[in-house]
Amino acid sequence: MKNPILRDFPDQFETKRLLIRLPLPGDGKMVFDAMQASINELKPWLPFAQKVQSLEETEANVRKAHVAFLERTDMRFHIFDKQTHEFIGCTGLHRIDWNVPKFEIGYWIDTRKSGNYYMTEAVEGVTHFAFDTLKAHRVEIRCDFQNDRSKAIAQRLKFTLEGVLRNDDVAVDGSGLRDTCIFAKIS
Repeated sequence: MKNPILRDFPDQFETKRLLIRLPLPGDGKMVFDAMQASINELKPWLPFAQKVQSLEETEANVRKAHVAFLERTDMRFHIFDKQTHEFIGCTGLHRIDWNVPKFEIGYWIDTRKSGNYYMTEAVEGVTHFAFDTLKAHRVEIRCDFQNDRSKAIAQRLKFTLEGVLRNDDVAVDGSGLRDTCIFAKIS
């Protein structure tokens, strides 16, 4: 297998309405603002939303995501409206196994931008990027069984629900055990 860091592929792509690109140093402020505006909606599902991050912590996280993208160990993408250039949210390809290759898609949206099917479009774009550009054999979406909005995106994009892992994980707020849905598409 080719060393992943030597794999060449684009660091951005477009969909009908969106520009989707790797995180860049300096993106921290817009990510921070989106997280602050969306904290109540993100908190039930995402570990990073359990505590309010400072602007400095967010910028450091963006820079680490930039490096991880270049190293091909994790590929976060920032999502922008092509017309207005406004930040919409994040998606990405995580838990990468280059031997298969397979990827897990993660995503979150700035609540102020929800309701426009931006995230459905972004996840569809990332799915095509994984299969067409990275030659994936498997792409997964894993989400909390109670996260109806996340499940709806997987279902809308015709990912197959392969199973529900019962009592699979501790809820991000530590309130108890949660079930995990595993949706997938294969080549």
